[in-house]
Amino acid sequence: MIPSYDHTIRFWDAKSGRCYRTIQYPDSQVNRLEITPDKRYLAAAGNPHIKLFDVNSNSPHPVMSYDSHTANVMAVGFQCDGNWMYSGSEDGTVKIWDLRAPGCQREYESRAAVNTVVLHPNQTELISGDQNGNIRVWDLTANSCSCELVPEVDTAVRSLTVMWDGSLVVAANNHGTCYVWRLLRGNQTMTNFEPLHKLQAHNKYILKCLLSPEFCDPHRYLATASADHTVKIWNVDGFTFRENLDRSPTLGVGLCFLCRWCIPYNSFF
Repeated sequence: MIPSYDHTIRFWDAKSGRCYRTIQYPDSQVNRLEITPDKRYLAAAGNPHIKLFDVNSNSPHPVMSYDSHTANVMAVGFQCDGNWMYSGSEDGTVKIWDLRAPGCQREYESRAAVNTVVLHPNQTELISGDQNGNIRVWDLTANSCSCELVPEVDTAVRSLTVMWDGSLVVAANNHGTCYVWRLLRGNQTMTNFEPLHKLQAHNKYILKCLLSPEFCDPHRYLATASADHTVKIWNVDGFTFRENLDRSPTLGVGLCFLCRWCIPYNSFF
């Protein structure tokens, strides 16, 4: 599935490259897509709504709309059991939505446009990055912000990614830089970060960064996609450069398939 600024959502067969379903999204462009853990529903983040579509239906209409944001929704995701959804918006808020009840259940003020939000694997903390360069950890148990980081003042954080075991956090910014933190040994939360590495990955702003999932272990990679028209693969061990995927124009798609859909790294070459 691919979001687009042409007001459509397209479903593609990965093997044949054939588009087999198109959903019209007339309200706005589509900024982000995310599938529920049970693969039944697709959340589409637009401006300013989030709409939930049935993946296995041919209906062009959403089964639910979430409407309390007031600007572009730039991030959307689900808790591992699919009981609730989180979102981040250019209206400066991070919201939590219980999929079993109407309306927004929680709202956190970031005080700047939110570009990216990720859920820690412990399922109890959200990490957000905003246009002013702030990274905040939202403790869902305490219902408050438990940590704030500013890797570069007034440099927008464009993308965040967390290693599947919670051991690393990577933040990518408008200067093409990735900042890497390690969770302190023995600590069970993400509220204490140990700076690990600063990686100048690209010479233009980064669109997306993504750490490889559990099925790639023991090999661990970081993928970065940039406005410089490249996807780069980095070894997490030492953050050494591994490969430049500059032959694919669909950067976001390549990045998604590489790190999220079980395609082994070596199958690309």
